[in-house]
Amino acid sequence: MRPSPEPPGLPPVYAAGRYGDEVRAVVLAHKERGALGLARPLGAALAGAVVRATAATGALPGAAAPHAVGHRWNPPGRVPSAADSGHGSRSGPRPAASGLEAPRTALRDAAGPLVPAAPWSAPRPLPLLLVVPVPSARRAVAQRGHDATARIARAAARELRRRGVPARAAAVLRQRRPVADQAELGADGRLANLSGAIAAVGSAVPLLAAAPLVLVDDLMTTGASLAVAAGALAAAGGRVVGAAVVAGPHDSPND
Repeated sequence: MRPSPEPPGLPPVYAAGRYGDEVRAVVLAHKERGALGLARPLGAALAGAVVRATAATGALPGAAAPHAVGHRWNPPGRVPSAADSGHGSRSGPRPAASGLEAPRTALRDAAGPLVPAAPWSAPRPLPLLLVVPVPSARRAVAQRGHDATARIARAAARELRRRGVPARAAAVLRQRRPVADQAELGADGRLANLSGAIAAVGSAVPLLAAAPLVLVDDLMTTGASLAVAAGALAAAGGRVVGAAVVAGPHDSPND
């Protein structure tokens, strides 16, 4: 999803859904009303968006690629039966490699011509993936009694590990100065409000250089928080491969 206008430095953003109706109710119940049990389903939804972000950029070779033509997600190591799918040949199961089922037929690329299926090799361990939550203001955390974004990030990392992706939640960003409440600010105001306000913890620099990073948040409105956070990680030597949120704006120009 891309906001309009788009702030400079915003990484590719994937959302589990749009902010409205049931999604809005669940997010607010968790964040504002202390329904902490909702962290697990919200984390599972966020994990799906993280998977899409890494699949789109190739950050985790062999990781799940939802909706890729000719592929289906399977838990790593599972070899599907011929009856599992309604597409392709039913002559029997094919090898599964790191969570992606080998396509039973040739693939059709975006332009239309048929292209041969790529050769498949034995599964290999996936690299570590760091799930980095956008930092919440200390004032907001104190008022709510918990850090909603960090909690969802931890739940997402657990869900990713359950799916076979070696993920770790890394709360390595901090707000180094107070910022104004962003609720009433527009895109330019939010960007100015956060500019220079987010930085990586110095002790986390070696960790940031060791693994690809996916920024996560519960919501994306203008993209300012994600763009500023991505800049802070890059300044500390991190490699941000994408961003994932539970919900994005209804009026985003892209899905």
